[in-house]
Amino acid sequence: MSILKLNGLRLSRLIIAGANELTANKQLVDAMNVFPVPDGDTGTNMSLTVLAAARESEKSSSLRMDEVSKLAAGGALRGARGNSGVITSQLFRGFSKGLEGLEEASITDLALALEKGVQTAYKAVMKPKEGTILTVARACAEAATRLAMETDDIEVFLKGIIEYGHEVLAKTPEMLPVLKQAGVVDAGGRGWLYFLEGALHHINDEGPISISEPTKSETMDYTALASVENVEITFGYCTEFFINVHQADDATVQMLKSYLGTIGDSIVCVNDEEVIKIHVHTDHPGLALEKALSIGSLSGLKIDNMREQHTNHIDFSTKNSSTVQVAEKNQVDEKKPELPKKDIGFVSISAGKGLSDIFRNLGVDVIIEGGQTMNPSTEDILNAVEKINADNIIILPNNKNIILAAEQAVALSENKKIFVVPTRSVPEGISAMFCNAEGIGAEEMSETMKEAIQAVSTVSVTYAVRDTHFGDKEITEGDVLGMLNDQITVVAKDVAQGTKEVLKQAISEDNEIVSIYYGADVTEKDAQEIADFIKENYPDCEVEIQSGNQPLYFYIISVE
Repeated sequence: MSILKLNGLRLSRLIIAGANELTANKQLVDAMNVFPVPDGDTGTNMSLTVLAAARESEKSSSLRMDEVSKLAAGGALRGARGNSGVITSQLFRGFSKGLEGLEEASITDLALALEKGVQTAYKAVMKPKEGTILTVARACAEAATRLAMETDDIEVFLKGIIEYGHEVLAKTPEMLPVLKQAGVVDAGGRGWLYFLEGALHHINDEGPISISEPTKSETMDYTALASVENVEITFGYCTEFFINVHQADDATVQMLKSYLGTIGDSIVCVNDEEVIKIHVHTDHPGLALEKALSIGSLSGLKIDNMREQHTNHIDFSTKNSSTVQVAEKNQVDEKKPELPKKDIGFVSISAGKGLSDIFRNLGVDVIIEGGQTMNPSTEDILNAVEKINADNIIILPNNKNIILAAEQAVALSENKKIFVVPTRSVPEGISAMFCNAEGIGAEEMSETMKEAIQAVSTVSVTYAVRDTHFGDKEITEGDVLGMLNDQITVVAKDVAQGTKEVLKQAISEDNEIVSIYYGADVTEKDAQEIADFIKENYPDCEVEIQSGNQPLYFYIISVE
């Protein structure tokens, strides 16, 4: 039987089915990374983003398209990881905007919503490039507009969209030379089509579809380090829930934030008009829930005992009960004194104990463990921001694939002013922190930092994860890759040889300082050999050696 319209329940099923399909194929998408380095994570980032959307849509009992799409968009926005994930979240956001006021959606409505999604995603990217997920998503929207005039069957509609999407995906190497050099199509575009294909495969399903959550082993590498560093747990229970309200005004949200600040920290309070999402670390989750019940009914309840590393289940006998019974174990009444308020707080993304210690010594308040293969989500960044007792926060992403997620946090933060300094590497982040000085305002400091990072060149040395060719270079799995400012310039068989070759390209007579951060798989003796090479060949350069202890990369080197 032909399906002519979608309601909220069917939309939720399709989002879950699409998320499951993308999750099942995320490693194939990861392998499409342009560079054969061990940080191909487009599929993983998109998978985690759409899973966040699926979880939120699954919580809804509504049959309305606009309500379910709005929940999914909110989940994708907060769960977005990496550039591909942020763009995907914007596709969801625009799609939801296009469905406002609709209980059901026809093909015409869906076509308009897909077009709105593409417009929103293009606006979110400062310099959109053709040959990327944006191009494939736009092609899908164009096909939707054409097919809306040819059929009223949603299954036929989806098939046509996907077919045309694949046609355009196959052309992406001709649009983006770097794809042609690497011999791959765009990974983000393929990920988007996997999502749509999952929806198509289950378009006729009438029963519930379960979310295929990644196993612990699958998520460990990607998400375990993408969380706020917690050397000492101040409050024992990570408490998360939704408050369902008719309409939340700013005064109510601010009142709730202020109250939660008296009983805990790591507060995130996101207002999506009819739903308020709460995240708080506290020793008294019952107090947080009772305050929330004075505002509206609760859903999506989860409490994790961070000290015991297990989940305490909560049972609400009635939706609006004024008394909440919570199973709390090992409750701690003593609170750590609140840190004094600062003018400016700093958040930095870093992987490796040595690098994190360097950032901490330079004045960074909160380190988010993550980086090359572990891009933190927008919500991870918001959690870090809320831990700092400052009204102005400067974020250092230190990776080009985290910048968009950080910028998305700016729009979602309601009570703090956030400045993102678009650092693309750890050396840029360290250089930026040297601009930290008393008496300078946050806006002025962020601009000073942006100027400072322009003088930094970054050398990184890693290894190839697959056989490929890139431009005129033949690359074999296991080869040493020397990269200068994210471009592969050297292919070698030996780490020391490759490092020296790329340094010859990076260092000029104008440079004064070279800082070597050696990784977990390199010894100090190895690093000293590189330092001696620099001193011998560039005697005017000052050389520093520090243990970064970073994974995957033998060396990260700053040239200034």
